[in-house]
Amino acid sequence: MDFGIGLPITGPEASPERIADVAQRAERAGLGAVWAYERLLRPAEPYMLGLNQVVPLPEESAIVYDPLETLAYLAATTSTIRLGTSVIDALYHPPVVLAKRLATLDRLSGGRLWIGLGQGWMAQEFEAAGVPVSRRGAGFAEHVAAMRACWGPDPVSFSGRFYTIPESQVGPKPAGLTLLAGAAAPAAVERAAALGMGLSAVVFDWDALGQCVETYRKAGGAGPFVIQVNGVIGDRPLDERMPLTGSAEQVAEDLARARELGADHVYWQPIGFDADGLVERIAGLAAG
Repeated sequence: MDFGIGLPITGPEASPERIADVAQRAERAGLGAVWAYERLLRPAEPYMLGLNQVVPLPEESAIVYDPLETLAYLAATTSTIRLGTSVIDALYHPPVVLAKRLATLDRLSGGRLWIGLGQGWMAQEFEAAGVPVSRRGAGFAEHVAAMRACWGPDPVSFSGRFYTIPESQVGPKPAGLTLLAGAAAPAAVERAAALGMGLSAVVFDWDALGQCVETYRKAGGAGPFVIQVNGVIGDRPLDERMPLTGSAEQVAEDLARARELGADHVYWQPIGFDADGLVERIAGLAAG
């Protein structure tokens, strides 16, 4: 198991210099990966798919650097650290377009990509992308199959319910790309296993995470397992805290549970990126 950090790609303070600084410090400290995610927009009245309540996004979500352009920039300014997304909303992109972008970036980075793909959840983003929400589920599985066809031997062709690729030559092919599914609901977790993808899951509590992993393994999932922590490692212990947050000592104790669940990688995504010293604290856990 190794560790990583989410990049400072959101909010008015995000900048190319700051993003590169965090990635390069993480690489020098020996961390395993840096991570970016996708957010198309911050609507005036967002809500989560399937809930009857309005859930406003944080103000930082008004500015979110595109994950693939960000990682392409870092592919040229780093040399060994893995470059990850958790997640790209696959359904917002035509499969052949996303497949070419991912394969190109994987080549440019020397095969360092760990790409987390999700289905998307915000109705306004589906509307802006021109994709029906009903494409979730079967459409996601077909999207992954179409991309894998693009990455296979030429001539490439694909014919499905939602996507068609005429017989063509499609290149480049990826060098070492690893696919993860960002999933939490049991059906999505089982789908990830059936598609032969790894699993990327946000930890809110240990019981829910354990059930997620159990569902994945029972469905035959055998890919890498990544835990995302929406929080940081602080200077002092916390009485009330999320898993894998609090002091370095508290987090070190929690990591034993992450290992028991079979985690391959754990990374911390700072909220608003108030994370001075976080790279060093994560590196300290790795050394300990």
